[in-house]
Amino acid sequence: MGFRRSVVAVLAIVTISFSSAARAETLADALTAAYNNSGLLDQYRALLRAADEDVAQAVGATLPVLSWVANAKSTSPRAPDSDLITATAQISADLTLYDSGAGLLAVEAQKELVLGTREALRKVEQTVLLDAVTAYMQVRSDSEFVALRQSNVRVLTQEFRAAQDRFDVGEVTRTDVALAQARLAAARSLLTSAQGSLARSAEAYVTAVGHRPNALRPATPAPVSKSLADAKAFAVRNHPDILQAQHSVSAAELNIRRGETAMNPTVSLGAWIGVDQDFNVGREIGITASGPIYSGGRLSSQLRQYMSRRDAERASLHVTSVQVAQFVANAYSFLEVARASAQSSNDQIAAARVAFRGVREEATLGARTTLDVLNAEQELLSAQANLIAAQADEVIASYQVLSTMGLLTAAHLRLPVQQYDPAAYYNLVKDAPTITSDQGQALDRVLKAIGQ
Repeated sequence: MGFRRSVVAVLAIVTISFSSAARAETLADALTAAYNNSGLLDQYRALLRAADEDVAQAVGATLPVLSWVANAKSTSPRAPDSDLITATAQISADLTLYDSGAGLLAVEAQKELVLGTREALRKVEQTVLLDAVTAYMQVRSDSEFVALRQSNVRVLTQEFRAAQDRFDVGEVTRTDVALAQARLAAARSLLTSAQGSLARSAEAYVTAVGHRPNALRPATPAPVSKSLADAKAFAVRNHPDILQAQHSVSAAELNIRRGETAMNPTVSLGAWIGVDQDFNVGREIGITASGPIYSGGRLSSQLRQYMSRRDAERASLHVTSVQVAQFVANAYSFLEVARASAQSSNDQIAAARVAFRGVREEATLGARTTLDVLNAEQELLSAQANLIAAQADEVIASYQVLSTMGLLTAAHLRLPVQQYDPAAYYNLVKDAPTITSDQGQALDRVLKAIGQ
């Protein structure tokens, strides 16, 4: 018993801490905090910056390459008492003059992958915000469940005392008292369970939002004005999963063209200038043309592989389009069910409340039994619980509709946040700046600021 009282006391403290916060918290506050505190968003932003660097590296492969080499060696001549030391230093430059466009195609393919990674980031943003909505409404509904269970305990305590009083004067039997006592014990157990659920949902809220819930205010469903057909049409044009798949198809098609260029000749320009230990200067400049004659079928195999990957990406795009349309329909179905359930629960509560009051009055006149009163009270409690769940489901489902349409973003919701610009870092690296350039130094500062 002592352990049970301790657990109940701890859970009660948790419940009280939510309602005693200095400032109530809205759903917009929670979404803002989730956007600002998400480690998952930070992870995918870093992955996007890494993808931006792939473009810089592809651009760098099309630019001149300057390199240097220096060496010194000692050889033993035939004379026994002398060594011969030779040293050279050389600077060389190489530039591809013609590669059938392979380098530029590599750049374009990497750009498509960057655009796809941006869509992946947008999908993660939607996931983060939807998780925050779900966590917010779970805490809200669990808090209301706790309040409902507390009210139920109070009502059943009154019913138990009334049954005991009526038993003392001989109006009811010991069975009526036992029924009321059993219902009261069950209600207390359910209250403890509801408090435990609230404690768990509060921890889930911390994970999704970044801090503990503070007296969460009621939330209204997100505005969803489009019809199901319009929502599907919008989603298949704008959902990040579909746009990412489209960019993957484009990248795969560009890789096929790159594979075709591998069978063509390449022309490059090379030059070097060097000096030895006697300060003798040498220089050379020349043009080299090369191309494959026989590679054991490797190039043809690569080309077929690129084609197969393109076909796979096209199939993935088709599957994704079908799935997105299905997700939109499912989200709309959940929303309609939640709305209908909420309306039915409201009607049920009104009728159950009238019935409960009537049965309780009739019981005081001896026309109803204690069991009748307990059953009527349970009907009212169930209706109220159904309404709480339906209202939370309606809010979550409305935001799920936005998510399936690709609209659950900080920009669309107009959250008061400093929105991440996915193009800012790309614009700094797209021309492959060197570390000593102004852009390179700016990039160094950006990465240091991010890493702090």
